[in-house]
Amino acid sequence: MPRINLNADLGEGYGPWTMGDDDAMLAIVNSANVACGGHAGDPDVMRRTLRLAREHGVSIGAHPSYPDLRNFGRRAMSLAPAELENQLAAQIGALIGIAAMEGVRVSHVKPHGALNNQACVDRALADTICRTVRAIDPALILLAPAASQLVAAGHAAGLSVVEEIFADRAYLPDGQLVPRSQPGAMVHGAAACLAHVLKMLDAGALIATDGTRIPTPIGSICVHGDSPGAIEVARHLRRELAAIGYASVPLPALATGN
Repeated sequence: MPRINLNADLGEGYGPWTMGDDDAMLAIVNSANVACGGHAGDPDVMRRTLRLAREHGVSIGAHPSYPDLRNFGRRAMSLAPAELENQLAAQIGALIGIAAMEGVRVSHVKPHGALNNQACVDRALADTICRTVRAIDPALILLAPAASQLVAAGHAAGLSVVEEIFADRAYLPDGQLVPRSQPGAMVHGAAACLAHVLKMLDAGALIATDGTRIPTPIGSICVHGDSPGAIEVARHLRRELAAIGYASVPLPALATGN
């Protein structure tokens, strides 16, 4: 039986401000990428999200970003390598500390927003991220966009790497995401997202808006928790993938093959 992981970016509230329905999403996905203070998230939000993840048996990942609360981590920045290392260590370390309070373990790292997008094409930036993750804990899994420089850097650093595709985002011919500012960047509706995912799983490739195919392993599917209809999309994906023979598993089980 083929295995697949469903993940979502969660814990993206801050103080009294909330985003998405984490409770509902955690009942569906296998892995949660938890914001840890760079673009969203605070200690209280982090702990609540980790507690819910534990209750649902969902594996936990740190979701660090550029220090950019104002723009939700979606503004491109240029940080010196040491400054970025410090930001990553502070954010990932914060989540690891709060996870210990809840008796759970942070098992993976997935960069967020502009940091993730830039690392897909900038090998030096990707190397800095992977070097830092390995220094924090070489057992951490890197969850990275399929067919990206971040994947290559993760392998070069000796990390366990799982490649992900996005159920609700369209791709350019070079394998990058269509920028959110452009028409057609988002895939809308559960049926359309499922069709988008199945095309890529069947082809074993990213499929761009112009039909370009970029062969790549696919281990995980991301549904953005802040997208309209995200719960319906995630529920539909899990149900329909199971119906055609896919087993949905947490990220550590997929990465280790256990």
